[in-house]
Amino acid sequence: MSEKVTVKAEKRETRGKNEARRMRAAGNIPVVVYGGGGESVATTAALADLAAVLRTETGANTIFSLDIAGEGVSDVMFQDRQIDAVTGRLIHADLRRLVKGEKIEMTVPVHLTGEPVGVKDDGGMLEQVIREVKVLCDPASAPESIDADVSGLHVGESLHISDLKAGKGVEVHGEADAVIAHVVVVKEPELESQVEEGAEPQVAGGSADESAE
Repeated sequence: MSEKVTVKAEKRETRGKNEARRMRAAGNIPVVVYGGGGESVATTAALADLAAVLRTETGANTIFSLDIAGEGVSDVMFQDRQIDAVTGRLIHADLRRLVKGEKIEMTVPVHLTGEPVGVKDDGGMLEQVIREVKVLCDPASAPESIDADVSGLHVGESLHISDLKAGKGVEVHGEADAVIAHVVVVKEPELESQVEEGAEPQVAGGSADESAE
Protein backbone atom coordinates (compact mmCIF):
# COMPACT_ATOMS: atom_id res chain seq x y z
CA MET A 1 0.00 0.00 0.00
CA SER A 2 1.54 3.31 -1.03
CA GLU A 3 -0.11 5.24 1.83
CA LYS A 4 -1.11 3.94 5.22
CA VAL A 5 -4.87 3.40 5.38
CA THR A 6 -6.93 4.55 8.35
CA VAL A 7 -9.93 2.47 9.41
CA LYS A 8 -12.45 4.07 11.76
CA ALA A 9 -13.90 2.05 14.63
CA GLU A 10 -16.20 2.53 17.62
CA LYS A 11 -16.12 0.92 21.04
CA ARG A 12 -18.88 -1.59 21.74
CA GLU A 13 -20.29 -2.08 25.19
CA THR A 14 -22.42 -5.14 24.52
CA ARG A 15 -21.49 -8.56 23.20
CA GLY A 16 -23.23 -11.74 22.12
CA LYS A 17 -24.50 -13.44 18.98
CA ASN A 18 -27.55 -11.21 18.59
CA GLU A 19 -25.47 -8.05 18.81
CA ALA A 20 -22.99 -9.47 16.29
CA ARG A 21 -25.84 -10.24 13.88
CA ARG A 22 -27.12 -6.66 14.16
CA MET A 23 -23.64 -5.32 13.47
CA ARG A 24 -23.19 -7.50 10.40
CA ALA A 25 -26.61 -6.55 9.09
CA ALA A 26 -25.47 -2.94 9.27
CA GLY A 27 -22.25 -3.71 7.35
CA ASN A 28 -19.97 -3.85 10.40
CA ILE A 29 -18.15 -6.64 12.20
CA PRO A 30 -16.86 -7.11 15.76
CA VAL A 31 -13.16 -6.36 16.22
CA VAL A 32 -10.97 -6.93 19.27
CA VAL A 33 -7.80 -4.85 19.62
CA TYR A 34 -5.04 -5.91 22.00
CA GLY A 35 -1.31 -5.89 22.63
CA GLY A 36 1.12 -3.00 22.55
CA GLY A 37 1.12 -2.62 26.30
CA GLY A 38 -2.54 -1.57 26.40
CA GLU A 39 -5.76 -3.24 27.48
CA SER A 40 -7.94 -5.17 25.09
CA VAL A 41 -10.69 -3.10 23.52
CA ALA A 42 -13.87 -4.48 21.93
CA THR A 43 -14.80 -2.40 18.90
CA THR A 44 -16.79 -2.52 15.68
CA ALA A 45 -15.59 -1.44 12.24
CA ALA A 46 -16.92 -1.45 8.68
CA LEU A 47 -16.53 -4.77 6.89
CA ALA A 48 -15.78 -2.96 3.62
CA ASP A 49 -12.83 -1.08 5.15
CA LEU A 50 -11.24 -4.18 6.67
CA ALA A 51 -11.87 -6.28 3.56
CA ALA A 52 -10.10 -3.60 1.50
CA VAL A 53 -7.02 -4.00 3.69
CA LEU A 54 -7.04 -7.78 3.21
CA ARG A 55 -7.28 -7.38 -0.57
CA THR A 56 -3.99 -5.47 -0.77
CA GLU A 57 -0.75 -7.15 -1.87
CA THR A 58 0.42 -7.59 1.73
CA GLY A 59 -2.97 -8.90 2.86
CA ALA A 60 -3.18 -9.84 6.53
CA ASN A 61 0.39 -8.59 7.04
CA THR A 62 -0.59 -5.03 6.11
CA ILE A 63 0.09 -2.35 8.71
CA PHE A 64 -2.73 0.19 8.94
CA SER A 65 -4.09 2.75 11.38
CA LEU A 66 -7.17 2.08 13.50
CA ASP A 67 -8.93 5.22 14.72
CA ILE A 68 -11.16 4.27 17.67
CA ALA A 69 -13.58 7.06 18.55
CA GLY A 70 -12.65 8.48 21.94
CA GLU A 71 -9.55 6.28 22.21
CA GLY A 72 -7.16 7.59 19.58
CA VAL A 73 -5.22 6.12 16.65
CA SER A 74 -2.98 3.06 16.77
CA ASP A 75 -0.95 1.20 14.17
CA VAL A 76 -2.31 -2.32 13.94
CA MET A 77 -2.26 -5.45 11.83
CA PHE A 78 -4.39 -8.58 11.68
CA GLN A 79 -3.53 -11.19 14.31
CA ASP A 80 -6.44 -13.49 13.61
CA ARG A 81 -9.64 -13.46 11.59
CA GLN A 82 -12.77 -15.54 11.18
CA ILE A 83 -14.27 -16.18 7.75
CA ASP A 84 -17.83 -17.40 7.16
CA ALA A 85 -17.59 -20.87 5.59
CA VAL A 86 -20.65 -20.29 3.39
CA THR A 87 -20.31 -16.68 2.21
CA GLY A 88 -16.51 -16.40 2.43
CA ARG A 89 -16.90 -13.03 4.18
CA LEU A 90 -14.91 -11.74 7.12
CA ILE A 91 -17.11 -11.95 10.23
CA HIS A 92 -14.66 -11.24 13.08
CA ALA A 93 -11.16 -9.84 13.44
CA ASP A 94 -8.48 -9.68 16.12
CA LEU A 95 -6.05 -6.80 15.60
CA ARG A 96 -2.70 -6.38 17.30
CA ARG A 97 -1.36 -2.96 18.30
CA LEU A 98 2.17 -2.39 17.12
CA VAL A 99 4.95 -0.87 19.18
CA LYS A 100 7.99 0.57 17.43
CA GLY A 101 10.91 -1.84 17.58
CA GLU A 102 8.79 -4.77 18.75
CA LYS A 103 9.14 -7.97 16.74
CA ILE A 104 6.08 -10.10 16.14
CA GLU A 105 5.44 -13.46 14.52
CA MET A 106 3.58 -13.53 11.24
CA THR A 107 3.01 -15.89 8.32
CA VAL A 108 4.42 -15.23 4.84
CA PRO A 109 4.17 -17.28 1.63
CA VAL A 110 7.12 -19.11 0.09
CA HIS A 111 7.53 -18.59 -3.67
CA LEU A 112 9.71 -20.98 -5.65
CA THR A 113 11.81 -19.54 -8.48
CA GLY A 114 13.74 -21.20 -11.29
CA GLU A 115 13.39 -24.58 -12.99
CA PRO A 116 15.17 -27.45 -11.19
CA VAL A 117 17.86 -29.23 -13.18
CA GLY A 118 16.21 -32.48 -12.12
CA VAL A 119 13.05 -31.43 -13.94
CA LYS A 120 14.73 -29.92 -16.99
CA ASP A 121 17.33 -32.64 -17.62
CA ASP A 122 16.13 -35.76 -15.82
CA GLY A 123 12.35 -35.64 -16.24
CA GLY A 124 11.61 -35.29 -12.54
CA MET A 125 8.72 -33.36 -11.00
CA LEU A 126 8.93 -30.46 -8.53
CA GLU A 127 6.63 -30.76 -5.52
CA GLN A 128 6.12 -27.90 -3.04
CA VAL A 129 5.32 -29.35 0.38
CA ILE A 130 5.22 -26.15 2.48
CA ARG A 131 3.71 -22.99 0.96
CA GLU A 132 4.04 -20.59 3.89
CA VAL A 133 6.24 -20.19 6.94
CA LYS A 134 6.19 -18.22 10.18
CA VAL A 135 8.73 -15.44 10.62
CA LEU A 136 9.68 -13.16 13.49
CA CYS A 137 10.46 -9.59 12.52
CA ASP A 138 9.67 -5.93 12.89
CA PRO A 139 6.30 -5.51 11.10
CA ALA A 140 7.67 -2.57 9.14
CA SER A 141 10.31 -4.80 7.53
CA ALA A 142 8.10 -7.84 7.02
CA PRO A 143 8.65 -9.44 3.60
CA GLU A 144 5.65 -9.89 1.30
CA SER A 145 7.03 -13.35 0.54
CA ILE A 146 10.21 -15.39 0.73
CA ASP A 147 11.63 -16.35 -2.66
CA ALA A 148 13.56 -19.61 -2.88
CA ASP A 149 15.65 -20.58 -5.92
CA VAL A 150 15.20 -24.28 -6.71
CA SER A 151 17.08 -24.33 -10.02
CA GLY A 152 19.97 -26.33 -8.52
CA LEU A 153 17.85 -29.24 -7.29
CA HIS A 154 18.48 -32.65 -8.84
CA VAL A 155 16.13 -35.64 -8.64
CA GLY A 156 15.97 -36.78 -5.03
CA GLU A 157 17.17 -33.47 -3.61
CA SER A 158 15.18 -31.16 -1.32
CA LEU A 159 14.97 -27.56 -0.18
CA HIS A 160 14.59 -27.22 3.59
CA ILE A 161 13.46 -24.44 5.92
CA SER A 162 17.11 -24.01 6.92
CA ASP A 163 17.92 -23.14 3.28
CA LEU A 164 15.56 -20.15 3.16
CA LYS A 165 17.07 -16.67 2.93
CA ALA A 166 14.58 -14.29 4.54
CA GLY A 167 16.59 -11.06 4.62
CA LYS A 168 18.13 -8.93 7.33
CA GLY A 169 16.25 -8.82 10.62
CA VAL A 170 13.85 -11.61 9.65
CA GLU A 171 13.99 -14.94 11.50
CA VAL A 172 12.31 -17.97 9.94
CA HIS A 173 10.63 -20.26 12.48
CA GLY A 174 10.00 -23.97 12.04
CA GLU A 175 11.86 -27.28 11.98
CA ALA A 176 15.18 -26.68 10.23
CA ASP A 177 15.00 -29.96 8.30
CA ALA A 178 11.36 -29.58 7.27
CA VAL A 179 11.07 -30.00 3.49
CA ILE A 180 9.85 -26.94 1.58
CA ALA A 181 10.09 -28.56 -1.86
CA HIS A 182 11.75 -31.55 -3.54
CA VAL A 183 12.25 -33.07 -6.97
CA VAL A 184 10.78 -36.55 -7.29
CA VAL A 185 10.90 -39.27 -9.93
CA VAL A 186 7.92 -39.45 -12.25
CA LYS A 187 6.94 -43.12 -12.31
CA GLU A 188 5.43 -44.66 -15.43
CA PRO A 189 2.14 -46.44 -14.70
CA GLU A 190 2.60 -50.19 -14.71
CA LEU A 191 0.81 -51.91 -17.58
CA GLU A 192 -1.56 -54.66 -16.49
CA SER A 193 -0.90 -58.05 -18.04
CA GLN A 194 -3.40 -58.73 -20.78
CA VAL A 195 -3.22 -62.50 -20.17
CA GLU A 196 -3.45 -63.80 -16.63
CA GLU A 197 -0.68 -66.13 -15.58
CA GLY A 198 -1.66 -69.76 -16.32
CA ALA A 199 -4.71 -68.84 -18.45
CA GLU A 200 -5.08 -70.38 -21.88
CA PRO A 201 -5.01 -67.93 -24.78
CA GLN A 202 -8.27 -67.13 -26.49
CA VAL A 203 -8.65 -68.19 -30.14
CA ALA A 204 -10.27 -65.77 -32.52
CA GLY A 205 -13.82 -66.74 -33.28
CA GLY A 206 -14.49 -68.74 -30.15
CA SER A 207 -13.09 -70.56 -27.14
CA ALA A 208 -10.24 -73.07 -27.20
CA ASP A 209 -12.75 -75.94 -26.72
CA GLU A 210 -14.95 -74.81 -29.60
CA SER A 211 -12.01 -74.59 -32.01
CA ALA A 212 -11.02 -78.15 -31.19
CA GLU A 213 -14.41 -79.60 -32.19
